This record gives sequence, structure tokens and C-alpha cells, in this order.
Amino acid sequence: MDNNMTYTAKDFKSDQYVRWCPGCGDHAIVSTLQKAMAELGVAPHMTAVISGIGCSSRLPYYMNTYGFHTIHGRAAAIATGVKVANPELTVWQISGDGDGLAIGGNHFIHAVRRNVDLNILLLNNKIYGLTKGQYSPTSDRGAITKSSPYGTVEDPFIPAELVFGARGNFFARSIDVDLATTKEVLVEAAKHKGTSVVEVLQNCVIFNDKIHNYIADREFRAERTIHLKQGEKMLFGQNNNKGLILDGFDLKAVTIGENGITLDDILIHDATTPDNFLHQRLAMMNGKELPMAVGVIRSTKSPVYDREVETQIASVRSEKKVNNLRELLLKGETWEVK
Repeated sequence: MDNNMTYTAKDFKSDQYVRWCPGCGDHAIVSTLQKAMAELGVAPHMTAVISGIGCSSRLPYYMNTYGFHTIHGRAAAIATGVKVANPELTVWQISGDGDGLAIGGNHFIHAVRRNVDLNILLLNNKIYGLTKGQYSPTSDRGAITKSSPYGTVEDPFIPAELVFGARGNFFARSIDVDLATTKEVLVEAAKHKGTSVVEVLQNCVIFNDKIHNYIADREFRAERTIHLKQGEKMLFGQNNNKGLILDGFDLKAVTIGENGITLDDILIHDATTPDNFLHQRLAMMNGKELPMAVGVIRSTKSPVYDREVETQIASVRSEKKVNNLRELLLKGETWEVK
């Protein structure tokens, strides 16, 4: 961060015309990302935005930062290279559910496992938008799409489950229409040291319109989502009178004042505990039986890959002085062929 400079969202906007469909959730996301970057105070020239292929992957064009629109599914690999080559950069990776979890799924889980200091934005509209409406790895079973006209016969990936399975240390979730929560989690993701994954539930107005409306619509949002905040009670509902308790090993939604339930019974959110037992259960709530969790669900500490590599290289260099390539080639065991 540059404490001597104050930035506004405008400082992070490029001069490019934004080429997304009117009504696409990506408009809100890029605007909120620019506002989050301004709040963080990291200079545009110290920021890199890397993407793969897809509608969401156009985002680097609209940022006044370093950017790289790469190839399908390889954003995490290239973002890792950028961060390892220059650990001082703040690196954001933008991927859709197809780009990030299908062809890019292997890179995604290994970036998380390595704990590279990347901020991964996974924009999840449960469809392939750029290629005109095929089902994606997050499409619901039975989804009728261009490539599944009779409905999919597969169960989808749940991004949170992948992150926890890859030993992820930071996972947050938001909805494209909830700008305040999206900005909140983006700022927290950037402050986190290590891989942060932010899933933004995003609407594709053309090929999968209203797919998240059962939780995103204002009519239902208060009852079907729960905004988790560090150190605060897990409360939700139109009147904030509902909450979560543990019932054995399972979470249970209750109403304060019913069946003897008081505020003291409601769980307190702790995203920082290394034990991910509760984090997993919170992240797997789907807005149907239990409210879907938004906000920062998990944020724990672990050694960071790029810094570990930097330290290792410095240690090796201090012990093994090599001035040029010839010295390096001749330093080890050599032999002559006659």
C-alpha cells in the first residue's frame, strides 16, 4: 500500500468501452472491484489483473492496471508465474465457472493447495456464456441448456467444496447485486496473505437469467442468505430474529423466542479458526434448507508459496555463489567425452 496516495475508483478504470450485455452481472462486479482497489490503496502500477477465456475474462480490458487476457483455463498458472516473478505485485485472477473449474480446474485446485498469494474471483453464473449457453461444471442437475436439451445428468461442482478439499485458507461468497458485501469481501481477500477465493454468484441475462434469484431477489434475500461477520452472531431473517445453532454435527436454523431459544444460543462466527469443520458446513448451505452464507466464511494463516520460493532462492544464492551461466553449468560434476 502507498500511504502517501489516495485513489478513487476512477484511477482503476480504463478508457475501454465495456462490452458486456446490458444487465450482465459483470458490470456490477467490475465497478465494485475498482472501488475495492481504491479503498485498498495499492497503486495501479503495482496491480495485475489476469484472466482466462470467457465473458468474465474480458475484465482486464476495463482496468487501468497491468493486465493479461490469457488462454482458456490457464489464468491460475499464469497468475502464479506473475506473482512468483514479482511478489510485490497485487495479483487478481478473474475466472468464470467454466474457465476456472472445467479446463482450468486442475490449475485452480493447485493454486489453492500451494497457497499462492492470489486473489481469485470466481464469477459463477452456472453456464457457458461466451460460447452461447452450454452447461458448465456448476450447472444444476437437470439444467436444460444448448448442450443438454433434455437436462444434465451430472451433479455439479460446489466451488467451496473444492476450495476446502484443496486445503484452502480463504473462502468468501457474495452476489452480484449485493454491492456492499461484494466490496467487503474483495477488500478482505486482498488483505489476506495466500490464495483467497471469492465466489460471486453472477447473473447471465441471456443464457441463464435469474438462476440465482431464489436468493438474490430482494423479496427472499433476507430469509435465504446469512451475512457472516467475524466475531458476530450468525443471525438472519427480515427482522434479524433467526439464527444458526449446532444440532449434533449439523447446523440448524432456529427462531429466537421459540422453543426456549435465546440470543445466547446462536453461534458466533469465527473465520480464523484453523479447524474447518464449521466453515465447511457454513459454505455448503444452499439457501433452501438453510440460508446461503455470504461474506468471509474462512480466513486462516498458512505459509505463502511465493514468499517461500523467494526465501528459498535467496538462501541458495547466499550459499552457492554463481556469477554466470557457464559457472552454473561447470559447478557440478562434469566429464569430458573424447
